[in-house]
Amino acid sequence: MGGFFGTISHSACKTDLFYGTDCNSHLGTRRGGMATLHNGTFKRSIHNLENSYFQTCFESQLDKFEGNSGIGVISDTDPQPIFLHSHLGKHAIVTVARINNIEALERGLIAKGCHFTELSSGQINQTELIALLISQGKNFVEGIENVYNQIEGSCSMLILTEQGIIAARDKYGRTPILIGRKEDAFAASSEPCSFPNLGYEPYYDVGPGEIVMLTADKMTQLRKPNEKMKVCSFLWVYYGYPVSEYEGVNVDAVRRESGVRMAQKDQVDADFVFGIPDSGIGMALGYAEGKQIPYRRAIVKYTPTWPRSFTPSN
Repeated sequence: MGGFFGTISHSACKTDLFYGTDCNSHLGTRRGGMATLHNGTFKRSIHNLENSYFQTCFESQLDKFEGNSGIGVISDTDPQPIFLHSHLGKHAIVTVARINNIEALERGLIAKGCHFTELSSGQINQTELIALLISQGKNFVEGIENVYNQIEGSCSMLILTEQGIIAARDKYGRTPILIGRKEDAFAASSEPCSFPNLGYEPYYDVGPGEIVMLTADKMTQLRKPNEKMKVCSFLWVYYGYPVSEYEGVNVDAVRRESGVRMAQKDQVDADFVFGIPDSGIGMALGYAEGKQIPYRRAIVKYTPTWPRSFTPSN
């Protein structure tokens, strides 16, 4: 999985970018990265998150992130963001993607004379591959369409340009992009839970395959959404943060209702119910309500040394 956050404002963006990206930390455990644009110059940092927290890695470097626009990412795949200078102009890109035909695409691009520089453990950086596919287009929209047509899998992205931030959602909408707005800024995020503490109001849900451009003053649609959607249901079951909403549906409400309905069908005679922290708690509370039995805290997550209870990175 993975998550990203981007913001563009009339004032310095580094604080919103820092906390907004951090609010996507539950979506990945491997790497975090941020980039800002200031007077035509990009500033970037990428850190390994396997043994540390996002805030710990980036807090001491915040002063270098000058500018009013920036993008950040929590990545479980490759080091991001990456920079490019092509016929499309200078830009930085972050992705949340799963590409199943990456080797075939790699061979095809090399055959066309392209080359790869952003290697990760000897492997092709899939974000760079996506950026190269975009560069085959006459403009960003045509290039992103090329990504949609070429890859087998899914890809959502943010592109930081000198004109603004482009947000493009996977063609089937598998992973979400939510737009937030406040008086002097717009933001795009995989997780809308990043908006309230930073003063953003939910503004728009980007549709499947839709492409929008954000400036500090407005959002402009560059490509209309597709009609067909195959959003990842695992967002509500596991990955999503309880306060988040996707397609207008709250994560915790789905988990509670799932528990209620499970209890109504279940014939188990139980003394009490408990949830495995963290994602199982909402369902267990719903199950207890539907079954009319007590909820108890039978399992407690040990948090002092692990950022989240997941599997080891190997």
